[in-house]
Amino acid sequence: MKIELFIPCFMDQLHPDTAWNTVKVLEKAGCTVTYNTEQTCCGQPAFNAGFWDEAKEVGNKFLKGFSEESVIITPSASCTGMVKNYYNDLFTNTTLHNRCRAIQGNIYELSDFLVNILQFDYFGAELDGRAVYHDSCSGLRECHIKAEPRQLLSKVLGLEMVDLNDNETCCGFGGTFAVKFEGISTAMAQQKVDNALAAGAEYIISTDTSCLMHLQGYIDKNNLPIKTMHLADVLAHGWGNV
Repeated sequence: MKIELFIPCFMDQLHPDTAWNTVKVLEKAGCTVTYNTEQTCCGQPAFNAGFWDEAKEVGNKFLKGFSEESVIITPSASCTGMVKNYYNDLFTNTTLHNRCRAIQGNIYELSDFLVNILQFDYFGAELDGRAVYHDSCSGLRECHIKAEPRQLLSKVLGLEMVDLNDNETCCGFGGTFAVKFEGISTAMAQQKVDNALAAGAEYIISTDTSCLMHLQGYIDKNNLPIKTMHLADVLAHGWGNV
């Protein structure tokens, strides 16, 4: 299958290796991946901060940067949720209305696409250790993704997945929330990491770079013996041993 890839701005700027691993995973699943180097952002940061005019300008560029006929994949549930749900507020009854609806129907988060569309869940990945999966708010509530990442992780050799207490509680990032309410945000990150450590986990895995960046910041500041990993990085790990 031919797909177009959207890489979130967080990932592009801070975790480019995860972007490359997304390409590797998709190609191993049999996809031909194309990437528009002129792409930037879906507009979510501006939208969540209340700057809807600016978000619409960025979203306009997003919609015009992808084909209406192409399947679009992104390793981010929050970006997927933004396009599928909140572009309605920006582009309904505009000149981009029909184009927006077509793209909304063609964009998928990575795990959703692999499991439900391609029905491909084994990559020969290996990762020794114990891990918990963090359901991002966007993944769980906006994209209704829960079983798909867990199915993919269950096929990773050497990886023991354990339950995370209060798993459906937010990690505390929430975009500008982490800036405006630093104390509350940090306490929420602490609760999430403490629960992971209590489960004996060595890794916290998720579909959203923003959540993982927030949690890893707390981990690094407190020198804690745990690490965050994006789902794409896990699925691309250990192929040399296959």
